[in-house]
Amino acid sequence: MEDTLVLVETIGRVGMITLNRPQQMNALNDALMDALGRALLAFDADQAIGAIIITGNARAFAAGADIAAMADWDYMDVYQSDFITRNWETIRRVRKPVIAAVAGFAMGGGCELALACDIVIAADSAKFALPEIKLALLPGAGGTQRLPCAIGKAKAMDMCLSARTLDAAEADRYGLVSRVVPADALHSESIALATAIASYSLPALMAIKESVNRAYESSLSEGIGFERRQLHARFASADAHEGMVAFLNKRKPVFKHR
Repeated sequence: MEDTLVLVETIGRVGMITLNRPQQMNALNDALMDALGRALLAFDADQAIGAIIITGNARAFAAGADIAAMADWDYMDVYQSDFITRNWETIRRVRKPVIAAVAGFAMGGGCELALACDIVIAADSAKFALPEIKLALLPGAGGTQRLPCAIGKAKAMDMCLSARTLDAAEADRYGLVSRVVPADALHSESIALATAIASYSLPALMAIKESVNRAYESSLSEGIGFERRQLHARFASADAHEGMVAFLNKRKPVFKHR
């Protein structure tokens, strides 16, 4: 059954993962997050894949954590099972670029899953919220940490404390999403973006992702030092030399992802 909780397909060098609990609006339970984690790690290990897309359906990217599954848990249940850390955090181990293609509701854990991705493409139908306060809970899958980094403290406080819902246009203005596209173009636009990204040198993509993430997790001086070492390391890369020679010869580079 877990194998049907996510649908997996390969489109060229792009791996696409579709959350597949439509009757529950893709509510994120342990089984779904386990399946998502397996799919992410499989694509991350596949040398033929250069970028990954996570998406849902037109009605919902993911409507949040599965409250029905959580309602009877007590502290020891979540502590001993390592709730969230055990499987929701798998995405942090993925070194390749991950794109969230969001239509419809991205609520609670669904919003947090999108925030954990590297790029968020939102359909103009998308809606984002962190409504955990309504349940006397808090956004515990990174929401209180990643959201301020994305949109600033004031707006993050507003969303977390008031449960305010943002439409796609507001989310774009706030900096929560990377770009907004018409709902009927979300699929094609996300694949086009992922295909373009996956056409570049994979080691360079991984270095850029790691460097940008380091900017959120360290001081400026430490981040600059890390970035500089990553740049220096590119000169040991066959792809970097191919890219420069191709530029000088006015031809398209042929990357071997080495």
